[in-house]
Amino acid sequence: MTETATHPLHATTAPPTPEAPPQTPAPIDDTAPAPVVPVDNPKLPDPGVTTEKRRPIIAPWLRSRRDLLATVERAAGHAWYATAYHGLRAPWYATQLALMAPRGTARLVTNTNRWIWDREAAPLRDFTVRQEDVEEYMRLARLRAGRVRLRGLVTVIACTFGLGFALWLYVMAPQFLYVFAASGVLTLGYFGQQPDAPVIGPAVMRTELQKLTGTIVLRALDSIGNAKISAAVKKGGDMNGMRFTSEITRDGPGYRADLDLPYGVVPEDVMEERQALASGLRRKLGCVWPSGDPDEHEGRLILWVGDKPMNETTKPEWPLLKEGEVDLFKPVVFGNDQRMRDMFVTLMFASVVVGSIPRMGKTFLLRLLLLIAALDPRAWILAFDFKGTGDLGPLEPVCHRYRSGEEDEDLLYVLHAMRELKQELTRRAKVIRHLPKSRCPESKVTPALASDKSLGLHPIVVGFDECQVMFEHEKYGAELESICTDIAKRGPALGIVGMFATQRPDAKSLPPGISANAVLRFCLKVMGHTANDMVLGTGAYKAGIRATMFSRSDRGICWMSGEGDDPLIVASAFVDGPAAEQVVGRARQLREAYGNITGHAVGEGPSESRGMNVLGDVAKVFRADEEQLWCERIAARLAESWPDVYGEWTTASVAPALKPWGIATTDVWGTTEDGRGTTKRGIKRADVAAAITRRDADRAAA
Repeated sequence: MTETATHPLHATTAPPTPEAPPQTPAPIDDTAPAPVVPVDNPKLPDPGVTTEKRRPIIAPWLRSRRDLLATVERAAGHAWYATAYHGLRAPWYATQLALMAPRGTARLVTNTNRWIWDREAAPLRDFTVRQEDVEEYMRLARLRAGRVRLRGLVTVIACTFGLGFALWLYVMAPQFLYVFAASGVLTLGYFGQQPDAPVIGPAVMRTELQKLTGTIVLRALDSIGNAKISAAVKKGGDMNGMRFTSEITRDGPGYRADLDLPYGVVPEDVMEERQALASGLRRKLGCVWPSGDPDEHEGRLILWVGDKPMNETTKPEWPLLKEGEVDLFKPVVFGNDQRMRDMFVTLMFASVVVGSIPRMGKTFLLRLLLLIAALDPRAWILAFDFKGTGDLGPLEPVCHRYRSGEEDEDLLYVLHAMRELKQELTRRAKVIRHLPKSRCPESKVTPALASDKSLGLHPIVVGFDECQVMFEHEKYGAELESICTDIAKRGPALGIVGMFATQRPDAKSLPPGISANAVLRFCLKVMGHTANDMVLGTGAYKAGIRATMFSRSDRGICWMSGEGDDPLIVASAFVDGPAAEQVVGRARQLREAYGNITGHAVGEGPSESRGMNVLGDVAKVFRADEEQLWCERIAARLAESWPDVYGEWTTASVAPALKPWGIATTDVWGTTEDGRGTTKRGIKRADVAAAITRRDADRAAA
C-alpha cells in the first residue's frame, strides 16, 4: 500500500483500498509537491444547533412604563414650553401681523386676479401663437373661457356671501364680527410675511442629530485605524466576516447597532479607540458606548449611540428613595446604564472597593451602598468617615458604630470597633462550624440563618471612606490592615461586607490583600493605568476597561466589575444629603419595628479591648538568653500568649508586620526541638530594641 505525504492541517483518514500486487517502489522525488488532500467532507453533518431571536411584537418603549412615561413627559414638556413661549409674545405677534396686512391684501388681490383670468396658462397660449397652431390655440381659448366664467362666478358668490354674512353679524352679533375681522387681518398679515423672516419663529432651536445608519457606522469604524476593519469596509465586509446582524433600532434614548466584526477583531479593539469612534460618528464622547455581547460570540459588537451624553441625560428617580425595603441577599437597583436601564448590585458575599480621584462622586457612591444596607432591617451598619466632613453623617441614626475624623482618638475608636468585629468574625465561624449541614449546607450565612435572631448571623456592613488614612497610621495602621484584610477574605462567607473607598488607589492606600479579594469593584475617573488596574483588577486597562476615559463632568459614572460576567458602565443614583436623611428616617422605622437599634444609634460605643502592640509583644517573646529568634517561633509564641489577637498569625505574618518599623528578616542560627542546629529566617533582639527606641523618640517629639 502506498503512502501519501500530507500537511498536518490537511491530514485525513484515507478510505481502505483493495490490495494490489507487490510492486517495486519507485524512487521518491523530493522536489515534487505533495498532492492536496481535501479536508471538507460533504457528508459531515451539521451541528444541529440553531439560535433564533424573535423580534418584539410591541415596541420596547411601549412595554416599558419608564420609557413610555419619559416619552410622554418629553412631549408634554415641549408642548408646555412652546405654549408659554408663544403665549407671552402673542401681542407682539398680533401687532406685527397687523402691520403686514396691507401687503398680504395686495398679494391676495394679485393672486386672485391671476387665478380668475387664468394667467398661469398664458405661456401655453403664447407658445401656440408662436407655433401658429390654430387648432391647439382654439382649444386652449375655449378652456380659458370656461375657467374664467366658473372662477368669476365663484368669486362673485364668495364676495356676495361674505358681505351678506358680515352685515348679518353686524346686526345680530357685532362682537363676533370684530373677531372675524381681527382674524381676517391676522390672516392677511400671515400671507404678507417675508418668506425668510417669519413673525412666529420656533420656541426651541433644535440641533438636528443625524439618524444612525449603516453607512455612518461603517464610516466611524473605518476611522479608528484598525487595519482589519478598514480592509473589511473596503471589500464589502462579508468576505471578512464583518456584517450587520440586525437592523439598527431605537433603544432607549439612542440607537443600537449589532454587527459582527472581522475575524480576529474583538469589541475591546473598538472600545480602546472610543474617542476616534466618536469623531467618526460626529457625536460627543459621552454618547458613544461600544461593548461586547455576552450572549453571543467574542466577535459580536453592540454599538449604542445616545442622543445626549450620559452625564446630560436625565436619570430616573432611585426606586428606593421614597418606599421599599431591601434584602441584602437579593439584587438591588443602585443606578442606571447608558440606556437608562436599571442596574442591580448584590452586596452579600462580596467585599467592595471604590476608587477615584477627588470630587468624582466616590463618597456619594459609598453612601448610596450603605443606604441600601440600611434598608435591610436585619443589618448592622458601621460607617467610618476619615475625610472628617460628615458626608456619612445622615447614616448616624441607624449605625451600630460611627465615627467622622482622622485624629488619633478617632482612629482609636475605629480600632476598638474593628477588634470587636474581629471577635465577631471568630464567633461566627464557630457558630457556622457547629451548625448541622441540613441548616448550613455550604458553610456560609444564608437568608434563613440571617433572619434567625438566636444565631446572631445578621448581615454586617462596614464602610470606610478615605481608607488610606487608617492604613497609613503609624500606630494603628498595621493592626487595622490585618483585621480589614481578614474581613475581605473571610467576611463575605460569614455575612460581613467590607467597603473600602479611597482617592489614592495604590498598594499602600489599598493593601493588596484587600484589593485582590474584592469581588465588587467600582472605579470612577482615575488618572492612570496603575490606579485603574488597582481598583478593577490586573489587566483591566489592557482589556479596554478604562476609567481614565471619563471626563471631569462624568461625576457618579463608573466602571462596575463583579456583578455579572463583564464589567459595565454605570451611573449611580444621585441621593443628596436631605434625601439621604429621608431614606435613613424610613430605615430607622423599619429597624425599630424589627428590634434592631443598637450601638451608636442608642448612644453606646465600642468596648476597649486588648489590641496589637507588635514591637512590644515581639520583644516580650524573646527569652533572656535569646539574641535572635526564628519567625516561626515568634508567631507561635505570640499566638500562645495572646490568642485573641495573634491566634491566626503564621510565619509569613511576622515579616510584613515588622517591616514598617524598619526591621528586616535575615538568616539566623537556631536549634530545633531535636537539638539539631540550622538557619532560618528570623530577627534579632537588638533590631527590635532599636525600633522601640526610635518609636518612643518620635512619639515624644510629636
